[in-house]
Amino acid sequence: MELAVIGTGYVGLVSGTCFAEMGNNVICVDTDVNKITLLRQGMIPIYEPGLEEMVRRNTKEGRLTFTTEIREAVDKALVLFIAVGTPPDEDGSADLQYVLAVARDIARHMTEYQIIVDKSTVPVGTADLVRKEVEKVLAERGVNYEFDIVSNPEFLKEGAAIEDFMKPDRVVVGVDNVRVGEIMRLLYSPFNRNNDRVITMSIRSAEMTKYAANAMLATKISFMNEIARLCEKLGADVSEVRHGIGSDTRIGYKFIHPGVGYGGSCFPKDVQAMIQMAQKAGMEPLVMKAVEAVNAEQKTILVQKVKTHFGDDLHGKTFAVWGLSFKPQTDDMRDAPSIVIINDLINAGATVVAYDPVATPEAQRRFGDNPAISYADSEYDALRDADAMLLVTEWHQFRYPDFTRIRSLMRQPVIFDGRNQYEPHQVRELGFTYFAIGRP
Repeated sequence: MELAVIGTGYVGLVSGTCFAEMGNNVICVDTDVNKITLLRQGMIPIYEPGLEEMVRRNTKEGRLTFTTEIREAVDKALVLFIAVGTPPDEDGSADLQYVLAVARDIARHMTEYQIIVDKSTVPVGTADLVRKEVEKVLAERGVNYEFDIVSNPEFLKEGAAIEDFMKPDRVVVGVDNVRVGEIMRLLYSPFNRNNDRVITMSIRSAEMTKYAANAMLATKISFMNEIARLCEKLGADVSEVRHGIGSDTRIGYKFIHPGVGYGGSCFPKDVQAMIQMAQKAGMEPLVMKAVEAVNAEQKTILVQKVKTHFGDDLHGKTFAVWGLSFKPQTDDMRDAPSIVIINDLINAGATVVAYDPVATPEAQRRFGDNPAISYADSEYDALRDADAMLLVTEWHQFRYPDFTRIRSLMRQPVIFDGRNQYEPHQVRELGFTYFAIGRP
C-alpha cells in the first residue's frame, strides 16, 4: 500500500519504517527540517536498537522517504497515520492541538477517498474531533470527499519497539464500518502470518484500550512498590513475596518488580490523562490517583534511604549514579526516576557522578551546566572516591559487576540498589553496606 506517517517521533518513525520493511511505500512527514535532513542521510534522532539500520536499508531501497511537505504525502497515500505528540496540558489532560492541526492539513489537500488513522495516544472521543475538523475544512473548500477515521493505538516498548511492531501481541483497530476494517486487516496481514492478531472494535473502545493497558501496567508497578514498603516495615522480603504471587498464573511475574518508580513517555502521561478523562466524565478515579501518588513517592525512596544512612546534610559527599534513562535500551529520560533522585541529592548538598551507556547526552541537556553533577565514561569511573553508589536503571552490564574492583574504587563501600539487582547476603559478605527496596 501507499502509506503516509505524519510525525517522525518515536511512534511515527518506528511505525513507518516497519511498514516499509514489509514492502509498503511509506512517506514520513515532519515539520522539523533538521530532523528530516538527518533521516534522509540515514541518521535517526532517537536511540532504538536496530532502527537505524532498518531506516537506512529501506531508504536505500526506495520504500521509505522523508519530507516536510504534507501535500506530498496526501497526494500519494491511501492511508495516513497521525503520529504527532500529545503532550500533557497543565492539568494533565492530553493536548490535541497537533493532532487536530494535522487533520486540518490533510483535509486541505484531499482530492479522493482516504483513510485517516489516529496512531497517537489520544483520549476517548478524539476520532470524533478529527472527523469534525476534516469535515469543516472540506466544507470550507466546497468539496465533499469520502473518508474514514480509524483508531489504531500503538503498544511499543522502548528498547524493543521493532520486535513489538514486527511480531505484535495484538493489533487493535477501531473502526465504524466493515470496509475500512478489512483494509486495515489487509495492511497488517504480513505481521500476522502465523496467527491473526488483529482485533477490531468500535473506535471509542480502541481509544480506551490504549489507556487502559498502560494504566493497568502502571497499577501493577505502584502496587508492588507499595507492597515493598510494607515488607520493609514488617520484616518480609519483597523478592520472596514477588515469587510467591507471581507463580499464580492469574497474576504473573511481569511488571511486579519493585523499584524506584516508573517513568518514560507513556505511563506518567497516560495515567494523568485518564484521571482527567474520568473527572471530565463526572467520575472520581480513585485507583488512578493512588497509582500516581505512590509512584511520585517511590521516586524519593532511594534518597530517603541515603539520608537515613548519611544524615540529611550531604555536603562533602559524592554519589555515583548508575543509570539515567527511565529503563534500559533507551536514552529516554522523560519523567525518569533518575531526575528526581539526582535533584534530591544535589539539593541536599551532594556531588553526583553519573554514568549511563546511552543517555548521557540527554542528561547533559536536562541538567545543563550544573557544577554539582558530572559524567563518567564508564560505570567504574563513576565510582572513584564515591561515598556510595546508587543503582537506578537496570542496564544488563550492571547485573554482574566486579565487586572487588568496585570496593577498591569507592571511599566508602555503600550500595543503594534501586532495582534489587544484587543478592543482599552476597554483597554484604564482600564487605559492602547494602540497601535495597523492600528487603530486610
